[in-house]
Amino acid sequence: MQDITALENWLTNYLSLGAQSVWLLVVFVIIFITLLCALFARMFFNKLQVQLQKTKNQWDDILLHAIRRPMIFMIWLLGGSLAVFTGSIVVNDVGSDSNQLLVSLMEPVRKVGFILLLAWFFVRFIKFAEIKLIDPSGIKTSLDHTTVSAFGKLLRLSIYITVSLVVLQSLGYSVAGVMAFGGIGGIAVGFAAKDLLANFFGGLMIYMDRPFKVGDWIRSPDKNIEGVVEDIGWRLTRIRTFDKRPLYVPNATFTSISVENPSRMSNRRIFETFGVRYCDIDTLSDILQDVRSMLAAHPDIDNNQMLMVNFNKMAESSLEFFVYTFTKTTDWQRFHQIKEEVLFKVAKIVEQHQAQIAFPTSTVQLQIDDIEGLALQGVKE
Repeated sequence: MQDITALENWLTNYLSLGAQSVWLLVVFVIIFITLLCALFARMFFNKLQVQLQKTKNQWDDILLHAIRRPMIFMIWLLGGSLAVFTGSIVVNDVGSDSNQLLVSLMEPVRKVGFILLLAWFFVRFIKFAEIKLIDPSGIKTSLDHTTVSAFGKLLRLSIYITVSLVVLQSLGYSVAGVMAFGGIGGIAVGFAAKDLLANFFGGLMIYMDRPFKVGDWIRSPDKNIEGVVEDIGWRLTRIRTFDKRPLYVPNATFTSISVENPSRMSNRRIFETFGVRYCDIDTLSDILQDVRSMLAAHPDIDNNQMLMVNFNKMAESSLEFFVYTFTKTTDWQRFHQIKEEVLFKVAKIVEQHQAQIAFPTSTVQLQIDDIEGLALQGVKE
């Protein structure tokens, strides 16, 4: 305080400046120094980024990206508060009411600003770490996308709640009173927002039980829900249907419906029925044996699973047999390529035995007398 007063006297006496000019000059100098510090910090971070990109450790890159912008804003916060504080002392007397009011306002503003910038740094650090952990080319981890996203959201939520309480405490509010009010008012809020809370706890159950994760193909036999999970939020789960439409499902829905997760199947099943003509019954046994041998030797068929090729039914126009087997792959596109290959090979085996795939036919048998009667009737006409 005495140094600032001495500076004011020196500027007034030796430079012949009035109080208003002194205030403008002091504020200009402080803002100019703050600008230089901000530019220096930006250049320092740019140089540091170039050096850190040469290392294999990605956590230092995350830390640099997280701290970069909050630190620059921190410099401006300190410089701006110092300029306002110094200017208020230069212009007004130290004991004036307006000066006391301005100084008393600057202290909580600077404190709250510091808390918010610190929280911003932690939120950015968690966000960039989450991106790197999810990215396949980023940090190697055993955690999947859904688990990383859940931890990130929980940590950010914890920071938001903690910062809110610390800010209230800094502004002079009693945290204990706020917590007590929250306990009493939470009952009323719970009744008013029961659907929101149901969705919140539904999302929590998804993260804990993990019936599906981001990237899984799910469907529900109870609801018209089918598609690929894109995001699991605290209120909604976004599913991309196979016609590329986004489907937003409240998380509470998953607590009361059955969910099928085909993405976690161990194999895909081929279950097809074939039919040959009745006149090919003598070769049917050999056809079945060759189809079994073909499937047993197929490199993409899982022989550890059930494999059945059996004569099943004498249909109206065909002798039906079925093929029941499983592929090793669960990829949908590759599965259909294998299935197509198997169908062609079954058809080829049937052809090699001089048989044919049956198609619906009808046979009409007429007596000789009926044929002659029809012929005579045609002649008379």
